[in-house]
Amino acid sequence: MLKYKENKRIPMVRRFLLQLRPLLEPRRRPELWSLIAVFVVVSGLWAFAELADEIRGEPGSFDRAILLAMRTPDAPHDPIGPRWVEETARDFTAFGGDGVLTFILLATAGFLFLKGNYRTILLLFAATIGGGTLSTFLKLHYDRPRPDLVSPLAYTTSQSFPSGHALLAAATYLTLGALLARVQPNHAVRAYLMFLAILLTFIVGASRVYLGVHWPTDVLAGWTIGSVWALICLLIAYWLQRLGRMDLEEHR
Repeated sequence: MLKYKENKRIPMVRRFLLQLRPLLEPRRRPELWSLIAVFVVVSGLWAFAELADEIRGEPGSFDRAILLAMRTPDAPHDPIGPRWVEETARDFTAFGGDGVLTFILLATAGFLFLKGNYRTILLLFAATIGGGTLSTFLKLHYDRPRPDLVSPLAYTTSQSFPSGHALLAAATYLTLGALLARVQPNHAVRAYLMFLAILLTFIVGASRVYLGVHWPTDVLAGWTIGSVWALICLLIAYWLQRLGRMDLEEHR
């Protein structure tokens, strides 16, 4: 009897999911999803403003505790873990650097050019170059010094807040991942691409804290504003596509 009831519930759950599915597809409810995206953008900007207010004055206990947790006790020059972890962190942090991002951007632009997706190239350039410009402006505005609590393990040339590596990684990889996911027919492939984009964004930011070149709030702010910028670019792309102005078609 119990097994019969369980089997009876399965069709009910399936019918519920089928009824819910149209609400979860952006092309079926574009206005609803646009409002949700705008809400996320506004929430992200509010979160960034809170972080910006938090950094005024001396670093707080949150920043100091996490930065010190990445170092051997009583040895602020020595990061936790074996030497290969430090080298791996340097490898991963390069994915948010100008050299690697420029290569990825040009390589992707070349691929899209060969496929004739010229307007998508402009969107990618807007996401990356716009993110870089935003990072530079915010760094100059807040003018936060780099951490002096531990010895830095990487070379830096600019101010600390927000983390440019975290911001550019979020703006570039999230935009690229979302654009690639839109043209994939397989839902598992879509989820995998977005997972990779989010994972890479996270690793780049975490490596900056591990290397001692950013306070944790710098990285959180970079992730936040970079994600907001990526979402704005994707919103623009979505509405341009609805107007027939985009050349990268979503798989239906």
